[in-house]
Amino acid sequence: MTTKALEGVRVLDMTHVQSGPSATQLLAWLGADVVKLEAPTGDITRKQLRDLPDVDSLYFTMLNCNKRSITLNTKTERGKELLTELIRRSDVMVENFGPGAVDRMGFTWERIQEINPRIVYASIKGFGDGPYTNFKAYEVVAQAMGGSMATTGFEDGPPLATGAQIGDSGTGIHAVAGILAALFQRENTGRGQRVNVAMQHAVLNLCRVKLRDQQRLTHGPLAEYPNSQDTAEADEVPRSGNASGGGQPGWAVKCAPGGPNDYVYVIVQPVGWQPLSELIGRPELAGDPEWATPEARLPKLNKMFQLIEEWSSTLPKWEVLERLNAHNIPCGPILSTKEIIEDESLVANEMVVEVAHPERGTFTTVGSPLKLSDSPVEVVSSPLLGEHNAEVFVGELGLGDEELRLLKSNGVI
Repeated sequence: MTTKALEGVRVLDMTHVQSGPSATQLLAWLGADVVKLEAPTGDITRKQLRDLPDVDSLYFTMLNCNKRSITLNTKTERGKELLTELIRRSDVMVENFGPGAVDRMGFTWERIQEINPRIVYASIKGFGDGPYTNFKAYEVVAQAMGGSMATTGFEDGPPLATGAQIGDSGTGIHAVAGILAALFQRENTGRGQRVNVAMQHAVLNLCRVKLRDQQRLTHGPLAEYPNSQDTAEADEVPRSGNASGGGQPGWAVKCAPGGPNDYVYVIVQPVGWQPLSELIGRPELAGDPEWATPEARLPKLNKMFQLIEEWSSTLPKWEVLERLNAHNIPCGPILSTKEIIEDESLVANEMVVEVAHPERGTFTTVGSPLKLSDSPVEVVSSPLLGEHNAEVFVGELGLGDEELRLLKSNGVI
């Protein structure tokens, strides 16, 4: 039987909604035993955005695969005693409550260390210490305050949110990195430690190239941004539409028949200009000094992509893709969510997977992007609320069946 990378690691998962559950689901996929501790009413997302009545929503199922679920009212005295025992038996504890919530339960970091000096205690918050600490954090709030929204969109439009959940799931991935590092360090020190990750900080980390460009502005305009406004006087990085913002210019060009996702993203490398000029029916541009070099093309990127689009807009995106790839020109079609969920290669790579669920039948979810040769991932269903209460409280903590019944009737579980 194949062992998993994190086999033997127990995670006490006190997270809800997305940022925390995205982290603990990755840990579960890596082989950790993740015990999701929920209030008796359950994670709020079980009931949010439901597509079917009276079953767990896709919002919940797609973030909580491969976990066990127990319920516990941690405001009760017996609940606190049981939580203490769960902490004692865990390697990792993860929470994403509001600032100070776990402290107010009576479980400060100092108290948690007393219970279990080896535990890695990870917290996901909206912000670090300072004036924003108590702001309520949501996905797009983190995007707004981490540099993403100010640099996303077109220069004549408002700041835009990205569809990628860089605030929530992006922070979850950062938290996983911190947790794994702390577990590794524990091998040497024998001690656990505190891991803190803020959503604003994670978004900022993902926006570092925009801070690169902010500093470059002090030495002149950003020539690779194809903005119509003169950036010579700009003191902040502009929104630049679909510009790559990197060393090689790129843009999304329209394709036939002109639907909302009939686009191909094209990168124009120096070596690609000659074959590209032939493809678009303008071979003379390859030798024209006005167009032949990257330096010559840089001031007229808008015109360059307009010429490419005059060609691409007459062809379906898959044909544009085929012709560009035949000349090794970097490109990619804009894939809609419908195309992605039906993509055979993503299914073959187990990135789009079908999962059997005891109440809803099956659902489609995103598989593990982490592919480890010795730790394969099989995605299994998210747990029903309190599904593993008997297994954990009786089978592992040693409570009697009668006490379990009493805990339920008294509202402790």
